[in-house]
Amino acid sequence: MDNTVGSLTQFQKSVVIGSLLGDGYMRHLPGRKNAFLEINHAVSQRIYVDWKYKVLKDVSGSAPKERRGNGNRIAYRFYTRQLPEMTQLWRQWYQIGKKVVPSDLVLDPVILAVWFMDDGSMCRESDVYLNTQQFTLSEQQELVWRLQYIGLYATLNKDKHYYRIRFLKSSTMRLTHMLYPHIIPSMQYKLSYNPVETTRRSPVR
Repeated sequence: MDNTVGSLTQFQKSVVIGSLLGDGYMRHLPGRKNAFLEINHAVSQRIYVDWKYKVLKDVSGSAPKERRGNGNRIAYRFYTRQLPEMTQLWRQWYQIGKKVVPSDLVLDPVILAVWFMDDGSMCRESDVYLNTQQFTLSEQQELVWRLQYIGLYATLNKDKHYYRIRFLKSSTMRLTHMLYPHIIPSMQYKLSYNPVETTRRSPVR
């Protein structure tokens, strides 16, 4: 997981891609050579943001800071530096001026875990969702196909006016085993049970 890919290790790249599937946002400002990633969560997720910053610290600027948003919401966020690798990802993910699902997306367990920590929920052991409402219906169908490539089967579930991904019951055990080694302790509340010993957790990098 630690082989260097340009200025990003493979682990860092997986965290970035998982964030883009979730709440992460990329910008390429006019007149600037390269793009950068913004990590922005509610201040209640401070520990999670600090973990992402620790992973991406050597490609980021200043440490996370609080920022008051609309209403009473207080955000906690940081930015990466502008990098050629970020520009490559920006071109893949922002082809039409908004975030899209790239046609060459390949999922791995770290990407899946960060995506789940951003946008996943497990209501009961058999009800596991990814809140993918930000993507179009066709993009969500593409994500369902991408999940099948790693042995996870899901369908689209209509949540009021929008669709989201719901995993089939036959895949929830495999999904949980795949996620758990990479879910940080503060986010394990999203899992209904811990399938492996805590000593097998992925180290915080």
